[in-house]
Amino acid sequence: MTGSDDARKFYAKLMAAHARSADPRIEEAFASVPREAFLGPGPWTVFAGDGGFKTPTADPSYIYQNVLVVLDADKGINNGEPLLHAMWIGKVQPKPGEAVTHIGAGTGYYTALLAKLVEPGGSVTAFEIEADLAERASQNLAAYGNVKVIQGNAVTSLLRPSDIIYVNAGVAAPPAAWLRALKPGGRMIFPWRPAERIGLAVIVTRMAGGFACQPFMGSWFIPCVGAWVGGPEAKVPTRERAVRTRSIWLSEDKVPDRTATAVFGDVWFSSRIIGGGKR
Repeated sequence: MTGSDDARKFYAKLMAAHARSADPRIEEAFASVPREAFLGPGPWTVFAGDGGFKTPTADPSYIYQNVLVVLDADKGINNGEPLLHAMWIGKVQPKPGEAVTHIGAGTGYYTALLAKLVEPGGSVTAFEIEADLAERASQNLAAYGNVKVIQGNAVTSLLRPSDIIYVNAGVAAPPAAWLRALKPGGRMIFPWRPAERIGLAVIVTRMAGGFACQPFMGSWFIPCVGAWVGGPEAKVPTRERAVRTRSIWLSEDKVPDRTATAVFGDVWFSSRIIGGGKR
């Protein structure tokens, strides 16, 4: 066993601990998917503080820690923070047999982890709008028989019915079509950026009575093309109101009422608890 193998196993144990999940497969997934296979040849540029610097060598041990690895410096695209994704994966709880839609797949590292976690019987459809990254993801994920990579904009594309929609690009509000694509009991996790200074990770669950919503941590991602900016009629929340959000509604199903914390076109956010009273 090499030093990088040891580093990856220890990294996997750390990520699983941060996931706060009883599912032992999360550690197994992080241990079995080589991160370096999705980053291109090293040395790699990692981002920390206000700038980036290269790893001393191409030894993969350097990227088996909680570091952002640059994929496209000009566009501000990186491989994502492993600790954050471990927490998100623990929150969204992928299960064998589930259908996942991954929006903003980059070069496919977290797509591969999701693909492992829905085996056997599950599958992942991965959208990536940047053509060069989508091509790299297709190559990187060629050995994963349960993954399909689509180069395109998920905002304007038809999403298949999904148990999980895993969004890695910031939105002012999730498009109504994404909410409709969730199966009963389905979960969508996304970076909510309703205002310049507000960045929250949110998990939405489709329940019998509507879409329950829970903001659970701070989160900052690059913008999602087509869903980043609200129109002039948008009701933009303060951070305090955003944090109080407990449900999401389609305006066609229910018009915004006094519980509305934010309104963006045909989707609005509410402090109402699904199955409970007003807040």
